[in-house]
Parts: sequence; C-alpha cells; structure tokens
Amino acid sequence: MTSAEVLLAAVTLQRAAELVVSRHNTRRLMARGAVEVAGEHYPLIVALHAAWLISLWLFGRQQPVNLAALACYVMLQGLRCWVLRTLGARWTTRIIILPGQPLVSAGPYRWLSHPNYAVVAGEIAVLPLALDLALLAVVFTVLDAAVLAIRIRAENRALAAAGPTMPRAP
Repeated sequence: MTSAEVLLAAVTLQRAAELVVSRHNTRRLMARGAVEVAGEHYPLIVALHAAWLISLWLFGRQQPVNLAALACYVMLQGLRCWVLRTLGARWTTRIIILPGQPLVSAGPYRWLSHPNYAVVAGEIAVLPLALDLALLAVVFTVLDAAVLAIRIRAENRALAAAGPTMPRAP
C-alpha cells in the first residue's frame, strides 16, 4: 500500500464511522421528539462527499503525500474532534431540531455559528492538496461552497423559526 492509500483508507473509515455515529444520534434525538428539517438537500451533500472521496481514490492513490498539507489536514481533525465533543449526542449529518433545548454556545460555537462546516470546507480543500490534486481541491471547494450555502441557509431558517432554545445542528 502506498502512503496515499493508507491516508485515504483512514479518511474513508473515519467518514464511515461518522455516518454510523450520525445515524445513532439521529435515532436517539428523534426518539426524544426531534424533527428533521430541510432534508431534501441531504442527498446532494451525500453525493458531493461520495464523489469527493471517490475522486481522491481514483486520482490520488498513487500520489506522493505532501507533508505540509497533511499536517494542515491533521490540525483540521483536531478541530473536528472539538466540534464533535462539544455537540456530543446532538451531532448529526442532518439538520435535527430538538424542541426545548438551548443552543450550543460552548467550544468552537463561541466564535463561529457553524464550525463543523468550516472544518469540512477546509478538509475538502486540503486533502486533495495533500495528494497534489489542486484541480480537485478547486472543483470540490466550489461545489461544497454551493451546497453549504443551501445547507446553512436552511439551518439558519430552522433555528430562527424554532427560537433561541433550540440546539444548533453541526
């Protein structure tokens, strides 16, 4: 296995594990009376992330790994862990609203409304650069920005409609 394949395998396993955690958290939240909001754009998010990962495997598996970009990616993982730890059981890949709960304002949410999206945007740009795939970095960063514009607008509307005691989704 090349170092790029090891990196991509680790990222693929991480993403798969996150989907399992998200599904678990979503089920628990829904059992407590939560509702999903604006789910119609979710397949677009899944398709974008799947295409990104598949493209990295197709074009990057034999590439040398740029250590500076990899270091940046690893730092982003630290921020991702901070977001996940801050949200705990509220973290999902969907927009889930649980009535009666306060907005999360701890951790990175003290400084950013949507730190998880900032981390994801960074990952989508930086991981291709770690594999010397600048064109993929540009293409998927632009596509991600378009999807995040839809997602953040929907999430902000849902949170505003729910009032100040609703949880902020990731």
